[in-house]
Amino acid sequence: MRFWMRKAPALEAIVWAVVNGALLCAAGAARAEDAVQLDELSVETQGRGVPKSYGASVGVVSPPPPAYAGGQVGSGSRLGLLGNRSSFDQPYSQTSFTDQLIRDQQAHTLQDVINNDPAVRTNVPPSSGIQGFLIRGFPYFAQDIAFNGLYGVSDAFNPAIEPIERVEVLHGPGNLLTGTPLFGNIGGVINLIPKRALDAPLTRVTQGYISNAQSYTALDLSRRYGPSSEWGLRFNGAYQFGRTPIDLQQLEFGVAALALDYRGENLRVSADLGYQKTDLNAAFRTRSVSSGFPIPRAPDLRINPQQSWEYRDSDNKSVALRAEYDLNDALTLYAAYGHSQFYQEYFGAVLTIFNARGDFREPINYLPYISNADTAEAGLRGRLDTGPVRHEFGIAATGLWYDQSQISYPVGSTIVSNIYAPITVPPRSAIGQTRAMPPTMARSNQSVAVADTLSILDGHVQLTLGGRWQSITVKSLDPRTGSTTGLADSGAFSPGAGLVVKPWEALSLHANYSEGLTAPSVPVAAVNANQPFGAVRSDQIEAGVKYDFGNLGLGFAAYDLQQPFGFLDSSSRFRIDGTQRNRGLEFTAFGEPVAGIRVVGGVSLIDGRLLKTQGGQFNGNVAIGVPAVQLNLYGEYDLPWLAPGLTVTGRVIYTAAQYYDQANSQTIPDWATLDLGLRYKTILQDRPVTWQANILNVTGNNYWATTGRGLLAPGAPRTVLISASVDF
Repeated sequence: MRFWMRKAPALEAIVWAVVNGALLCAAGAARAEDAVQLDELSVETQGRGVPKSYGASVGVVSPPPPAYAGGQVGSGSRLGLLGNRSSFDQPYSQTSFTDQLIRDQQAHTLQDVINNDPAVRTNVPPSSGIQGFLIRGFPYFAQDIAFNGLYGVSDAFNPAIEPIERVEVLHGPGNLLTGTPLFGNIGGVINLIPKRALDAPLTRVTQGYISNAQSYTALDLSRRYGPSSEWGLRFNGAYQFGRTPIDLQQLEFGVAALALDYRGENLRVSADLGYQKTDLNAAFRTRSVSSGFPIPRAPDLRINPQQSWEYRDSDNKSVALRAEYDLNDALTLYAAYGHSQFYQEYFGAVLTIFNARGDFREPINYLPYISNADTAEAGLRGRLDTGPVRHEFGIAATGLWYDQSQISYPVGSTIVSNIYAPITVPPRSAIGQTRAMPPTMARSNQSVAVADTLSILDGHVQLTLGGRWQSITVKSLDPRTGSTTGLADSGAFSPGAGLVVKPWEALSLHANYSEGLTAPSVPVAAVNANQPFGAVRSDQIEAGVKYDFGNLGLGFAAYDLQQPFGFLDSSSRFRIDGTQRNRGLEFTAFGEPVAGIRVVGGVSLIDGRLLKTQGGQFNGNVAIGVPAVQLNLYGEYDLPWLAPGLTVTGRVIYTAAQYYDQANSQTIPDWATLDLGLRYKTILQDRPVTWQANILNVTGNNYWATTGRGLLAPGAPRTVLISASVDF
């Protein structure tokens, strides 16, 4: 059993030592004239007229593309080896959520941000200490999230949002652009763009409250130095502690991130150093459900069926380096390297509900988890003209080397309880169990890619062609001897193509073909559980339309995405012999259509089907965890006639019913939540101040959020967020 009040000062001291040191530096460097108005700190917005290409010489170490009208999403985003491109000149569906949106919504987790994307849903409970998603109906795990274009760097389960400037979400496989993620999930790609030092000095302190009794303190410090402001420093630190809205839960979270950069005439360099620690008592877990009965209704979301002595503790140390050098105005050479060390102790269990009354079994286990990752990238971006054709090309080589240790130790007998009236049992302890372990799995992903965008008619027709050769090696290792017990070595060439046609400047017609590569994990119940599988190929066809009104962007996409999947045959052997196809339509909107009114969101319609199943018994059934309708709509309305700087906000999220099993015999109902907020910006003693209050799930709706991956996850209860930010 852990003693929170004994442990809390240790983490608090670590975080606040860095925070206070940064504040002292800021105080020494600040001058009276450093006071910065809100308007000067806002991200530059840009609607129609965004350049067709940001050019090879701009690179990706520089600030990201400017924000679109309204400031909530970027006017462009990174397309892997092709660099930054305008949203209306790329043949893909991608959204880039800005730091302004993150702050304006008081987002504290990555899920809080991605809740604005209608193509994405969570696949884990919100109070689990884990981030996981479903993009276009397919799972996407936190280990596959990229940090500044590098996989394997960010926290393996719950990346912090405080150091992040943009959250880029690509819909559909991104192998051509970014390579294969760690586990190769194919629904999309999430890339976190770190903050960089701003041109104007910034010292922002935020103090917040989160129900039921959590305090939140954050510091954002930015300075530039040198005769031409070529040296940059950006520090972000945060500390959060207290009881969550879930019974028995207590969270302690700390993050410290230092971003350094150099902007020379031809050379640009960045370094990101990060440390993150999360301790969570009575962490929520997904639930499994036995067959043969209807899934019970969702309980009060404040009820915690886990025991108070269960916990999930983790920490992550990371470094990411990136450099770019302009050989000339048309060629940029670049390289990047990242490393992370992640450690987690989990003490608890996945509940198994075994009847319609909500009774469950909970076999307590101790699961230490260690992972190490090294990742690297090198390439060349450039542009050239051949007659009337403009070429913007990229060549890249990537590598990811990863190992993990994970062993499960059962502790005590199975607990039997009920989700509506959970019982309390005496505390158990993991003391004496092994914490230091040799690797149990090793994986390496390596690739070489080339892509070229050919443009004619002043960019009104753009064709992207390319391919990536990839090698994936997966080893299972004996935890006692370190010897290899299973090996899968596979490779594949993944071609890709995209087309953008602009009949006139504001209208973009696009289409793409893309592929994904996945190395499936074998269930522990399989007789071949220790035998890793080689990579399997997935593919997508997409077509769509984008329209730029200058202050409002609209998007439509239709796609067909297919992925092989595995199952246990009659002899309990795992085989890759199934196929799932998700077809969908996506409608998105973002911008400031009328002065003082800002919107972001849309609706996603998905038809997820099982085309090939074991013995054909479930062919044609709806795929597990794929709702037919997903709607997200966030809006803001300024109220200057009441008070200058006053803004009211609201968000509606709706998700249709979902099936839990392939037989489509168990289901959860549709659900909807309403979020409301109020924000007030003003100037006090020459300092910009922002007060905010938000209520998430205002109506207190109790709901099952998802059945994705064949696991049941509860939603988020009503949550109150209050904060005040001051810029010095």
